[in-house]
Amino acid sequence: MQGSIVKAFARAVTVVLGTAVLIAGHAASAAAQQPLRAEVAAFIEDMVRKHGFERAALQRVFSQVQWRPEIVRAMSAPATARPWHEFRSRYIDATRIAGGVKFWEENAAALLRAGREYGVPEEIIVATIGIETFYGRNTGTVKVIDALATLAFEFPARAELFRGELEEYLLLAREAGFDSLSVRGSYAGAMGIPQFLPSSYRKYALDFDGDGRRNLWGDPTDAIGSVANYYRTFGWLTGELVTVPVEAGESGIDVTIAAGIKPQLKVGELRRRGVVPLAPVSDEAEAALFAVETESGLRYRLGLQNFYVITRYNRSVNYAMAVYELAREIRALTKPASEAPRQ
Repeated sequence: MQGSIVKAFARAVTVVLGTAVLIAGHAASAAAQQPLRAEVAAFIEDMVRKHGFERAALQRVFSQVQWRPEIVRAMSAPATARPWHEFRSRYIDATRIAGGVKFWEENAAALLRAGREYGVPEEIIVATIGIETFYGRNTGTVKVIDALATLAFEFPARAELFRGELEEYLLLAREAGFDSLSVRGSYAGAMGIPQFLPSSYRKYALDFDGDGRRNLWGDPTDAIGSVANYYRTFGWLTGELVTVPVEAGESGIDVTIAAGIKPQLKVGELRRRGVVPLAPVSDEAEAALFAVETESGLRYRLGLQNFYVITRYNRSVNYAMAVYELAREIRALTKPASEAPRQ
């Protein structure tokens, strides 16, 4: 009797599972039969023509994309647009500083080698990873294909950029052999411990531990080397300053700030415009003037070449300031005072 009951139960489970698989199959088939949007179909044709992708395979991928309007809303109101003092409080606190010290201790050899080979300070590498993903703990929950497709076809302000990133992502998936529908990252399509966009992953990611793979998801050594490689490629100057606080007079300040964050004026010229550095810096160094909004009002600083390089990672003054200040806090607890970071 007991055996008959077990067999009957097994048959019932088989029927239920078979029905579920059949329903899922019909759903996938129905999704695949839905006509793709004209701009998506055109994108697929470009991928077929330029890179030799199989048309049917890409059609299956895009038939499963979920369009996410909340991503467009998030991109339209980034956290980096908040006043500096609000942004700072979210990213520089005791927990993140302690996490950076621990990450440095756990990855000391890789950080030392990256610093020596690429000339980028260890604390800058650590702080960048700390700001991006809390040292690899928060790498994102959004499907990258959904994020990139949404931004490529539903965010006109930056559609061209994200169509390029979508192209790079599909190429990366093919090269690395992963399922393009399964990878998760940020709402902007950034991936892994250092949150590289697909184009950056393809250009700057390194196999820093020599295991034959460029793995930015689960390998902090590869992430460390890749961040250092990124910064050096964009022009990091070893041993040079990052930013210097200044006092700025009113004459010509708005015009100088409006020139942007790329260093274009020598410090000597900025001095003649009423900008007074509050720390030693060469008059021959090129710098840009920027302001941050503190609780007590605007404060002015010079951004030198290395500050500009950090903004190539994320084009925000607040972001670069957060990396810089977090780096200083972490290094102060990791290295002796005699090895304190430069301004």
